[in-house]
Amino acid sequence: MSDSMNRRECLRVLGLSGLATGLGSTPSRGQNVGESSGFQSSVIASGKVHPNRANATVVDGKVIQPSRELSVLDTTDVLVVGGGSAGVVAAIAARRAGAKVTLVERYGHFGGLWTGGLVLLILGHIVKGNKQVCQGIGEEMMRRLDKLDGAIIDRKPGANPTVDAEAAKYIMVEMIEEAGVNVFLHCWGVEAVVNDNAVQGVVFESKSGRQAILAKVVVDATGDGDVFAFGGAEFEHRSHNVGLVSRVGNLDRVDGEKATGSPTPRHLGSHTPVPGVNWVNLRGPEVDGLDVATLTRMELNHRKFIWTSIQRARRTPGYEPVYLMETAPQVGVRITRVLHGLKTVTLADLKAGTRFPDVVGVGGSERANHDEWQIPYGALVPRNNVENVLAAGRCISVDMRMADLVRLIPNCFVTGHAAGVAAAVAVQDRCRPREVEVAKVQKILRQQEAYLG
Repeated sequence: MSDSMNRRECLRVLGLSGLATGLGSTPSRGQNVGESSGFQSSVIASGKVHPNRANATVVDGKVIQPSRELSVLDTTDVLVVGGGSAGVVAAIAARRAGAKVTLVERYGHFGGLWTGGLVLLILGHIVKGNKQVCQGIGEEMMRRLDKLDGAIIDRKPGANPTVDAEAAKYIMVEMIEEAGVNVFLHCWGVEAVVNDNAVQGVVFESKSGRQAILAKVVVDATGDGDVFAFGGAEFEHRSHNVGLVSRVGNLDRVDGEKATGSPTPRHLGSHTPVPGVNWVNLRGPEVDGLDVATLTRMELNHRKFIWTSIQRARRTPGYEPVYLMETAPQVGVRITRVLHGLKTVTLADLKAGTRFPDVVGVGGSERANHDEWQIPYGALVPRNNVENVLAAGRCISVDMRMADLVRLIPNCFVTGHAAGVAAAVAVQDRCRPREVEVAKVQKILRQQEAYLG
């Protein structure tokens, strides 16, 4: 092939030789390569009008949404809403416990802020003496990451590992598929299906329109408590810092000789499994993470700040090769809605070493500087008369001083694990989640290698 061959000639050769990209289709002889370079498209339907429309109208200055029938996308035993660290573990746990499970996630990947938010550090799983208390399915993920090249670093007793986001996404897909969980991505939960104070499913918006998934028990792993809030459960609305994580590249190409004597640039973060790439956390201001105008402002302001910060670093002698590799596709919301549960995880209980008869999980500390603390099952269950829904992850019932521990990735694994097993038990025993036999839940959790103290 001539070095001077242009792009059009290259496409013609590739297309006629059957090497075009896409589905591998070869254009018919004589077809203009400009019309097709291997991609394919077909008409599915022509002149189609969207079915089951019930358009909102304006009446006396008010926007009115009329009633309409929604198609049922799926019917299942346990519906897990939110495919973050808590939701993925909940779905796998419920499926392994024998329930039919459907997992719904608004993004196109699993892991939530752990992966899509680039919060790559695993901390909060160890206690004094470097004992690891967060076990079970979350630890199984870590062991699987151990076996992949470049997937995790700092995996040793007493340390806080850091993962590669893409490796973690891959492992979760593998585990979800092995478990046989039914999955719908790109679906955003917008409303609860409720009859007589019992949540019977969730309404979702997607490119397919507005549809419902019906379930016997719903696990709310949205992080923001969307489902239990839509269903009428009591909660506390809190503000917290909202940031945006980024990754910086070429740190292995910094010229040490040129950098000698220059101040080290700020905001270059911590190492990752990818050589020369750091992840950079950003605390951000305390705001309402449920306000869309505020979230928009945070996104815009944070992206400008991150860009200008890296350009400033690049002007430091020796740091010229450093560049902004990516900003997270989702903003770092930490706390918004918190369930009012039958019980609450409190700092007082941590300090007192309180042991609960309904313990379903154990949490750790960020730096192995205090003892383990127990998570009671009641912290996952609404205290008011709303049935068939359990909370998992950062939105469980927790006091202000413990929220920053509960929301850490390993503790989300733990509460997701508990919620998934409890949901499956409720389905199998045909009872409401608040009525489940906790001893049975504890037995299954231990069988699934969870640590309960």
